[in-house]
Amino acid sequence: MKAAVYYDINDIRMEDRDLPELLEGEALIKMHACGLCGTDIHKAVHKTVKPGTVLGHEVGGEIVKLGKGVDNFQIGQRIFLAHHVPCFTCHYCRRGHHTVCKQWKETNIEPGGFSEYIKVSALHVKHSMVKLPDNMTYEQAAMMEPTACALRAIERANIRPGDSVMIVGTGQVGAILLQLAKAFRAGMVIANDVSEYRLEMSRKLGADRIINGAKEDMKAKVMEMTEGQGVDVIFVAAAVPALLSAAVDCASKGGTVLSFAIFNQGTTVSVDANRICMDEVSLIGSYSSTPFEYPTVLELISKRAIDVDTMITHRFALSQLNDAIKIASDPKAKCLKVMITPN
Repeated sequence: MKAAVYYDINDIRMEDRDLPELLEGEALIKMHACGLCGTDIHKAVHKTVKPGTVLGHEVGGEIVKLGKGVDNFQIGQRIFLAHHVPCFTCHYCRRGHHTVCKQWKETNIEPGGFSEYIKVSALHVKHSMVKLPDNMTYEQAAMMEPTACALRAIERANIRPGDSVMIVGTGQVGAILLQLAKAFRAGMVIANDVSEYRLEMSRKLGADRIINGAKEDMKAKVMEMTEGQGVDVIFVAAAVPALLSAAVDCASKGGTVLSFAIFNQGTTVSVDANRICMDEVSLIGSYSSTPFEYPTVLELISKRAIDVDTMITHRFALSQLNDAIKIASDPKAKCLKVMITPN
């Protein structure tokens, strides 16, 4: 089988690998679509993974082989696949923080989503592999994982009907957060970005108001839009420390700021501490997804409550992964979501 293997910045090679052998309870999936995630881009551009790694984890595919004991799936079925599985029983899982569970971090698909075929462990078959309805495409299936990540963030932020919401950074996940906020009956939803292209896409996806951070003062515009009250819920989906500080300043009293951005290790952020105490502003985070979000996400996408098709702006073959990463990492490119296919 062919796999796109990462070795260095701008060095991704197509290699032949043996098909993985299946153990009891496992499955072999033929990849039909795999989304290029922001974390894939970060790892490739900043070289934070070892040479020989196959990236990719947003998978829509087809079952081509099953190990012994798998009786709830059939060969030929179309599926969605996620890459991590929590243990559900550790201290962190019991407290609802499944994405910091030790097993969650250690589990993965083999060799990775950017491969013609993918081995799915018994744990994944049991907990993270989901059958697709007939009306869902493979690309829509590949969008389930990032949508699940965004849904978990939305739920952690506890959006209430009528809340004002601002998305700071309207890239891949920000565009989904925007749509989910609308689906959760938020009031005014503000899209905040420095890219005119992303802001234009945000308008298409339902944003009520727009702030161009490159041209406008974020706090001044927020206060103007909210009659001096501030925003009830703010999602920071861009790894810029100053934006996290500014978001705390823009939050309403009793508001919530949720960080959905992976910063470099050791990054520090200054905030007005009195806002946390005196104004009861909550500063929280959310990372990735769990199996608990998948059923809801399946319904949202299959019933077109979330428009993931409009988000897909580029498609590349597996052999063109390096080109895909270059475009997706170019801040000037008119690119929102890149989808990778086998050929």
